[in-house]
Amino acid sequence: MKVSAVFKFRSPEIRALHLTWIAFFITFYVWFNMAPLASSMLKSVDWLTTDDLKLFAICNVALTIPARIIVGMALDRFGPRRVFSVLMVSMSLPALAFAFGNSMTQLLVARLVLSSIGASFVVGIHMTALWFKPKDIGFAEGFYAGWGNFGSAVAAMSLPTIALSMYGGPDGWRWAIAQSAIVMAAYGVYYWFAITDGPDAQAHRKPRKSAAMEVSSWGDMIKLIIWTIPLVGVLAILVWRIQYMGYLSVTGATIAYLAIIAIVIYQIVQILRVNLPILRKGVPEDDKYSFNSVAALNSTYFANFGAELAVVSMLPMFFEETWGLNAATAGLIAASFAFVNLVARPMGGMVSDRMGNRRFVMLCYMFGISVGFLLMALLNSSWPLILAIAVTIGTSIFVQGAEGATFGIIPSIKRRITGQISGMAGAYGNVGAVVYLTIFTFVTPSQFFYIIATGAFISWVICLVWLKEPEGAFDDEYYVSSVDRDIEEQALQNAKH
Repeated sequence: MKVSAVFKFRSPEIRALHLTWIAFFITFYVWFNMAPLASSMLKSVDWLTTDDLKLFAICNVALTIPARIIVGMALDRFGPRRVFSVLMVSMSLPALAFAFGNSMTQLLVARLVLSSIGASFVVGIHMTALWFKPKDIGFAEGFYAGWGNFGSAVAAMSLPTIALSMYGGPDGWRWAIAQSAIVMAAYGVYYWFAITDGPDAQAHRKPRKSAAMEVSSWGDMIKLIIWTIPLVGVLAILVWRIQYMGYLSVTGATIAYLAIIAIVIYQIVQILRVNLPILRKGVPEDDKYSFNSVAALNSTYFANFGAELAVVSMLPMFFEETWGLNAATAGLIAASFAFVNLVARPMGGMVSDRMGNRRFVMLCYMFGISVGFLLMALLNSSWPLILAIAVTIGTSIFVQGAEGATFGIIPSIKRRITGQISGMAGAYGNVGAVVYLTIFTFVTPSQFFYIIATGAFISWVICLVWLKEPEGAFDDEYYVSSVDRDIEEQALQNAKH
């Protein structure tokens, strides 16, 4: 697939791609609509404090992790068109509640619920996989993610102007946030009618069970359980941070910890309920896949997207303090890390398509990330600023290219559970962000860059050992197993009756 293909708007798959990245763009615009308006909020609401906004920032990512798992399951059952539309319309409600909230509790609860919108990423990943052939999926997924992710940057650039110039007054920030919520709800309704789940009815293949991911062996089931625990367990770090900031009592924290344990146990039970009957019956050879590849890609997204979210939050202050820059200049330089997304992520997917070996591309990118952050750990005031910027942009190219390469592989691992695999890998990106941001509170910037370089190198080792080149990764059509055909026949019979 050539870059010029994205301008062929009459092509059904290209139209679907544009409709979907715009949906993702809008959801990320809404998700990140608070930070740019933080100062306006503090000026207009006398009962809000800076610490309150820090707590809201924590809440803004709290439910994204479990939401991506739940949405991944819903995708495989209901299809991305319905899930994306419902997500956009339903999440407009907490966004509106936040816009017009008049108490600390209302704002806190609204932001916590709204954090679920971060799951929108995996919905579009699944939709794009339904529309594009295996040989083109890398670039398509990269383009979708790179341009959609840019919604957060546009929110930062445009919302203050909208609040001050279009609305003005002390409540300008409220109307700016409300406007973004209304646009999202309207687009959610439009998306329902504007697109289908793939070019034909056979594109969306449902799994036998959507309550948990299917595996192919007893060993893989144990690995799935082990890799599932951190997805909810990491919320314990957020609870600890909220308690540490004084917003949660010991009793409240204990209840939260018990709830996290209960959810983990429930997920393990669901894994057993789904997979024990399948494994006892025996998995046909043509339907088996290796969970090791899923685990490897979980590690890559932890190490690349998790690092990106963490680095973006600390980079402005790093440049400001290291080179004595003013806040505006440091912010502009740091923004280059995110701006690269527009090109680097689609390029990562395109390289994955054209090299003819997706595993090799993934390994190259992850090794490049470890070298890039190793160089950033060496940055200090004695380095010329222009060279420091070049190192930062170069590292960002590898980070975001690796993100594109990750989702260039996922659709080819196991077609009918693409939603669940995408949800799990995507959630690990947020797990990485929580872990890295927590570590950052205890170390210097230089030590922090060494740590995330080490994380990328560990992921490289995991990929070297576990990641397998997907079969049929460059074919014209996705592989269909005997179980896929049985599920399809059963669905047709049920429809007749």
